[in-house]
Parts: sequence; structure tokens; C-alpha cells
Amino acid sequence: MYKHNTKIRVRYAETDQMGVVYHGNYFAFFEQARGEAIRALGYTYADVEKFGVMMPVVHVDCKYIRPLKYDELITVTTILKEVPEAHDMKFLNEIYNEASELAAVANIKLVFVDMKTLKKTLMPDKFKATLLKNMVQ
Repeated sequence: MYKHNTKIRVRYAETDQMGVVYHGNYFAFFEQARGEAIRALGYTYADVEKFGVMMPVVHVDCKYIRPLKYDELITVTTILKEVPEAHDMKFLNEIYNEASELAAVANIKLVFVDMKTLKKTLMPDKFKATLLKNMVQ
């Protein structure tokens, strides 16, 4: 398992008139946290693209548990339970409010796609080796 935490301050523009984060903005939090989790491994999305692959999101399942509010410092946990053996990469994201209460849970699936053919492909070997080195039981 690989796990990474990202702290994000909720901006005013991400909330509705009630001061609560608009539901669609959770996906931007998940995206930011995934990017930071990959960065913590020593890569950026741009680096992964240099291997000739893209990682589009193909499925999201999100459960909203409690509201997030303006100016809260939230924690988005990104969890990769296993290194992909096929074309897809499955992330579990959890968002915790400033009181460390679980606010949302999402299962997000990305696929590796060859940038030239736009067909599914496997994870680049170098990226996979880095993930394997960082997996913890």
C-alpha cells in the first residue's frame, strides 16, 4: 500500500452561498492530492507523460459524509492499495475536515493510455519500479 496526505485550504471560490464546498470541487481536491502523491514519488504528471502515456480518469465513485467549509484546512489522503498489473490504476481518496472527521470518500480509476494511439497500455516500467519501492504492508 502507498499512502500520501495532502493539506489543502478551502478557498472562498470553492464554496457556495452557505459557505459549504460545492460538491463538484471535491474532484479538484482529489486531482490535486493525486498529483502531490505522485510528486512525492519523484514524478509529476508531465514526467509520466514523457514515458509516452497519459492517465485519464475513467470512473469516480464519491460518498459525501459531512460538509467542508470555507477556510478549513483539509487533509486529502490518497491511497494506492496495490501496484497495477493491468491497464488501470485504482486510488482511494479520503477527505478529512480540520477536526479530523471523515468528510468524503472516493474510489477513482485511471487508465494508462498510449499518447500516440490513445489505446490502453501498461504502466511504464520505471514508474512501476518506483511504486513498488514505496509500497508498505
